Formats: sequence, structure tokens, C-alpha cells
Amino acid sequence: MATPLTDQEKRKQISIRGIVGVENVAELKKGFNRHLHFTLVKDRNVATARDYYFALAHTVRDHLVGRWIRTQQFYYETDPKRVYYLSLEFYMGRALQNTMINLGLQNACDEAIYQLGLDMEDLEDMEEDAGLGNGGLGRLAACFLDSMATLGLAAYGYGIRYEYGIFNQRIKDGWQVEEADDWLRHGNPWEKARPEYMLPVHFYGRVEETEEGSKWVDTQVVLAMPYDTPIPGYMNNTVNTMRLWSARAPNDFNLRDFNVGDYIQAVLDRNLAENISRVLYPNDNFFEGKELRLKQEYFVVAATLQDVIRRFKTSKRNCAGPLSFDSFPDKVAIQLNDTHPAMAIPELMRIFVDIEKLDWDTAWDITKRTFAYTNHTVLPEALERWPVRLLETLLPRHLQIIYQINQIHLDHIVSLFPGDLDRMRKMSLVEEYGEKKVNMAHLCIVGSHAVNGVAEIHSRIIKTDVFRDFSEMEPKKFQNKTNGITPRRWLLLCNPGLADLIAEAIGEEYVKDLMQLQKLNELVDDDAFIRDVSKVKQDNKLKFAQYLEREYQVKINPASMFDVHVKRIHEYKRQLLNCLHVITMYNRIRAKPTAPFVPRTVIIGGKAAPGYHMAKMIIKLITSVADVINNDPIVGNKLKVIYLENYRVSLAEKVIPATDLSEQISTAGTEASGTGNMKFMLNGALTIGTLDGANVEMAEEAGPENLFIFGMTVEEVAAMDVEGYDAMQYYKSIPELKQVINQIKTGFFSPKQPELFSDITNMLFNHDRFKVFADYESYVKCQEKVSALYEDPKKWTQMVIKNIAAAGKFSSDRTITDYATQIWGVEPTDLKIPPPSEPREAIEETARSLRKI
Repeated sequence: MATPLTDQEKRKQISIRGIVGVENVAELKKGFNRHLHFTLVKDRNVATARDYYFALAHTVRDHLVGRWIRTQQFYYETDPKRVYYLSLEFYMGRALQNTMINLGLQNACDEAIYQLGLDMEDLEDMEEDAGLGNGGLGRLAACFLDSMATLGLAAYGYGIRYEYGIFNQRIKDGWQVEEADDWLRHGNPWEKARPEYMLPVHFYGRVEETEEGSKWVDTQVVLAMPYDTPIPGYMNNTVNTMRLWSARAPNDFNLRDFNVGDYIQAVLDRNLAENISRVLYPNDNFFEGKELRLKQEYFVVAATLQDVIRRFKTSKRNCAGPLSFDSFPDKVAIQLNDTHPAMAIPELMRIFVDIEKLDWDTAWDITKRTFAYTNHTVLPEALERWPVRLLETLLPRHLQIIYQINQIHLDHIVSLFPGDLDRMRKMSLVEEYGEKKVNMAHLCIVGSHAVNGVAEIHSRIIKTDVFRDFSEMEPKKFQNKTNGITPRRWLLLCNPGLADLIAEAIGEEYVKDLMQLQKLNELVDDDAFIRDVSKVKQDNKLKFAQYLEREYQVKINPASMFDVHVKRIHEYKRQLLNCLHVITMYNRIRAKPTAPFVPRTVIIGGKAAPGYHMAKMIIKLITSVADVINNDPIVGNKLKVIYLENYRVSLAEKVIPATDLSEQISTAGTEASGTGNMKFMLNGALTIGTLDGANVEMAEEAGPENLFIFGMTVEEVAAMDVEGYDAMQYYKSIPELKQVINQIKTGFFSPKQPELFSDITNMLFNHDRFKVFADYESYVKCQEKVSALYEDPKKWTQMVIKNIAAAGKFSSDRTITDYATQIWGVEPTDLKIPPPSEPREAIEETARSLRKI
């Protein structure tokens, strides 16, 4: 009988992290030493940890390059329909480990780095996050790129290469302080500048009517320099491209125009043009109508569309015969990630009508069949409405085109609903009341052939409420595409222990077909599997506890329940509700210090927009409450509160696998989908949440009895809006709530400044749009159920397994397959592009077999 395998031997047999061949390891070590010497010009005596990271990054990148070139050759040969994902945000995080996993190099790299006497985790921690996003919308774009490459789609991400990404958050004296995120300071080994594809982008100027049509003249030019980042699919040799544009001043900037004597000043003024790609606007779910932001939105759109049209014109097919734009929508699909790239619609019309000389009706038909729009929020303050006066100055020709689109749109409404002036007013692209503004969501709906929400409940709200008039007119245009997350980063990379355990139990195919997790349902009563799942969670918690102690000098009890609430700080996400529960638990411990209490470590983290006063006050309240609780000897080890500073992708990868309880507690009807909720579910946390966003579908998949659901439904919230929400009645009728609010009001948590939190209490009583008090009682009761279950580790873990088994729907592979087949008109393929080691003919061979399919 064979001796049982050790954990390490088991891990080596599981190939989701790649095979370790002796030649492979030797080659990686050789590449590493070569880059240290020739690229970084260092030897082992003087090299720093950062040098070692760069040497490894360049070595791994070497394995990408051949596949990257191969993929582009393959697309040229097969001339597939191309998908362009336009987004002002791509929240990519770190690239090294993800690249190693997707290329099947992780085990070999681990071994090579170990043999070189270095620590892989230390090297990985040297990499800066690419923080080119605020939160969910930007991270979704990153997950989508991973899935599009894994599904073999000819897809491109287009955005802006911000010099400064989302700010770094420091907590000083309990307040958020922002620091610039100079992420490119040490260089970026993953990008390749492409100055040969630099393109002009025009601003300002005026429109001249000529015999040949409208001409946009006397413009100011800014150049768009592309930087390409490779996007590897999982183990399929596909490497797609994310192209980010950087603003550059032309060499004659400010010199040609008024030939100033002050040459020095003219050169210094080049910064004004280059400011366009300087910094990411740090707002999540909030519209700030600044000129620089509109410049950014048009900049990415104008550069991208020139690129798209160049690629269309130089395709194998169009090079061979006469050029016709009739086939454009058959070869190009453009997805607008929210309204931020909405100017793409008038810009494509401008190119077709003014430059390519298509007639309006043909151009409009092609444009509509090319674009599709994803809506990400129903919060009114987040919807983009650009003042007409700003468009008139910055983009005069585009304003004309928008007016023309609107005229045809309104004529159509009149033909369907004669005399319905109210409907016309509500549906117009131009809002006439107050300052004249262009409603960008309306522009996107009218200019696209498909509009989608990002969870079933959100898509329903869009159809029946926010854009009801539009869906009544074109019901077929509106769809749902529930968000998803990539299981490569959000399981294999961040939780190798769980990923390997699952692979041992059901095989490795689940990585590309997450629905296979359903097979875990057969193991719900398997004591050995329950024990293994529990052990993985305990190991992750221990590791995270050590990280917290190292980084924050806080000691936490790894046996306590890790109750985690991490996301952007916003009133609708209701971190305040969580805070009220924390104070309630504290009061109960103080009232009965010897009574049994299930120990908790409450971890709250996330960034507040720098100009969002209330969100910053909420952070200060949480840190003040934490100060009191963590230093109260009566509480001891029972309750700890931690504010997780500078929450970002790389920190999410650490905290999510260690979480027991995931907080998804937005007011029903406000969170479009959420994706953090899915990451926690996949990583073995249980969810406490409202019936909002994708929580609804998570409960459908796992069974509502396997989530902790509380609070008002969308319908109940709507009913309360009609009858009026009276915060005071809850305050008066719930003694524990009254006690908590009184403590905040009277300065119990801010003794030196008793009035410190008056803005918060004033808001909670007088203008709380998100009805915190209304859900308080239900939330506290639900939390008691959580604690009760946590005391039965076996039952808790069984519920965890049921949740993991139900997480398959929430793979971004499923989401992207739905977009591809139902919106873009392309088919995913599991065809493997021939590796660089095979001759070029192999590409033509594969292209032929693809055509047969």
C-alpha cells in the first residue's frame, strides 16, 4: 500500500499553478540573473529587494512577449470581430503573481526564487498597485479583461494612463489624510510605450460651415501617447492588450500660436496640456462637472476611436478590397463602461459624417449598432449632466451633433406619443430647466443598441423606474448582465490553500468553469472536508492577524469572528449602521461583563472621496469608537475594532480570504450589484446583507437560509418614501438605539470635542436618505443569529461550503460569455493559440480550423 502524500507533494501534483521542470527552473534562474545584470545593472552585492522584484518581473514578462506577438498575428490572420471595452478606470492591482498563474509559471518561479535564496512574498510586496480606479467599476473592468483573454476574445481595454492613481490613505489622529499615489516613480515593467502610434486630439476651436459640410477649425491639439499592457488569458497562450493613453504637448505647443518671446514660459506651459492624464478623479458614485474631467473623457474617446478605425481600415480583409464602413458593426463592438466615455457616440458620428463623408442616416445606423452601454448606478448625484456652455467652448462640433441626435430622437417620440410634452421633456438629451445640461445617460441609451444593468434587481429598477420612458419605447434594448469576478485573482492567487483543496476534491477544471463548484455540495456532510475547509480559513486568519500586528501593531484574537466591511465609504453603503451595531455590542459587554459573548474582530476599511465631508466624518467616528473599545479593560479580548488603512486591491487579496462574516448592508435599491460580496462568498465567508444588488442572486443560488438576510426590501423602502421616514420614532421606541445615539451626541467617543459628531447625528435624524435607523433593529437581531451559528463550528463550515458551491454563477467568465453572445455578437473559444515555440505556419493552421468551426 502506498504511503500517503505530504501536503507539499500533493501541491506539486496539482498543476493549477504549473509544472516544475528542472529545465524550466534553470531557465528562469538564468533569465533572472541576466536581467539583474543587463537590465538593472546590479550584482547580488548591491541589489535591493526592489531590484530583485524588477528582475523577476522582466523574466516573467519575457515569457509573455512571444505569446503577445503571436496573439496579435493570430488576430490579423483570422480577422475576428473585435471588442473594445472603454473605461475611465481600470483598477488592476499588481501584475506579477497574476501573470505567473495565468502562464502556468508560479510553481517554477517559486522554486527558482527559493533556489536563489530569496523570498517570493517579499518580492511580490515590492510591486506597486496599479490603482487606476476608485472601486467597483474600475475593478470590474480589470476582471473583465482577464475573462475576455481567458475566453479567447479579440478584446482591447482602452483607458487613461493616470500618472497618479487613487490617493494613498493615511489615518492620522483618526482622520483620513490623502497622499499622492506616485505609482510610476520606480518605473513600470509591464507597460510598453508605443510612440509610433501617437495620435492628435483636438479641443476648443469653432465650427465652420463649408460646401463640403461642417469643419471643426482653430483647435488646440494635445497628443495621445499609447502605453500597452499585456493581459494574459489563463493557460491558453492568448495575450490581449490594455492600451492606456498619456497626454503629451506637441513640440510647437504655445510657440507657433503667438510666437512668444518668452520661450522658457512656453516650454513650461506644456504641463497644461499634459495635465489631462495627470490624476484620476477620486469620486465614486458622484459626478463632479469639472472641465478637466470632461477633457479626460473626450481625450480617451478621441484617441481610441482613431485607433479603432485605423485597425479596421488596415485589417487583412479591408487591405484586400475597397473600403466600406457597412461592415463596421460586424467587425467592431464598443462597450461603454458607464457614461464616462459617452462622448464616443458624437465623436464617431463626427468622424463618419465630417471626415469619412458618410450621410447622416447611414452613420447613425452604424454608430447605434456599434455601441452598447452599461449603467452602474441609480443614485441621482452620480449621473453625468454636462453644462451646455462647457461643451460649447470645449467641443463645439460635438454639441451640434448632440443637438441633431436629440432633434431626431424628439421627432421620433412625437410620432409615437403625439402631444405628450411631459414625456418629451423627461426623455430629451438636453435638460432645459435651470442651467442647460446634456444628460449623458440619455445620450448613451439613444446611441446604443443595448443597455444593461449589472444585477437583476438593478436592471429591473432601470427599466421600471430610472429609464422607464426609454424602456417603454424600446423594451428589447434593455438587458441584465449580472457582474462577476475572475476566479484566477480572487481564488487561485489570493487563497491558494482553498484553491488547492477544491482542486483535490473536484479536479482542476473549475478554474475555467466555475459552475463545477456545485460538485462541492456532495461534500457538505464529509467530516474530513469540513475539517480541511475550516483549517484553511484558520490558517488565513492567522496569517492576516500576523500581518495586522506587523503593520499596525495591533494584537487580535485569531479565534474571534472576523467581521469585515471593506468598500468605499459612502452613506448608502451604511458603514454607520455597522458602527451603531459595534457600539451596541460594546454596551452589552459593559452592562454584563461576565455574560457569554462570541468574540469578534470588526474590521472596517475603505477610502472616502476627499471632498465628501460626511464620509470623512464617518471614518473619524469609527476610529474614535475603536479607540474607546480597544482600550477598555472590561472588554478585553471579546471585541476589537480595526480601521484598515489604505484599502486597495493588494490588501483585499489579504483580508478577503481571512474573513468569516462579509458585510453587504446597503439600503435596498442603492447598490447596483457589488462585487466584493462575490469575492467573500467564493473565499468562504458568510454574508450578512440586505436584499440589494447581487445579494439577491447570491441568496437565490445558495438558498436564502444560507445567508443572513435582514432589513427592508426595495418595495418597503419605496413605500416608506411615500409615507415619509421618521427617524425620531425609531430613536424613541428602541432603547439600545437611543443609548448609542446619545453616546455619540454627548461626546462619549469624543470627550475633548463633545459636538464633534453633530453633523452625523443631525443627518441621521433630519435627512438620512438611506434610513439607517429603520434597519437597525432587524440588523442587530440578525447579528445575534450570526453569533449563535458561529458557536457551532461544524454547522458554520457546512454553510460556508454551501456558499462556495453556489458561487459559480458569479464568475466574470459567465458574465463575459453573456455580453459576448447577447450584445457583442462574438463567440468565446477554448482554442489554444500555438505557442511561440511552434512555427508561424501553425497560426495559419489554427486559423483555418477556427474558420471551419
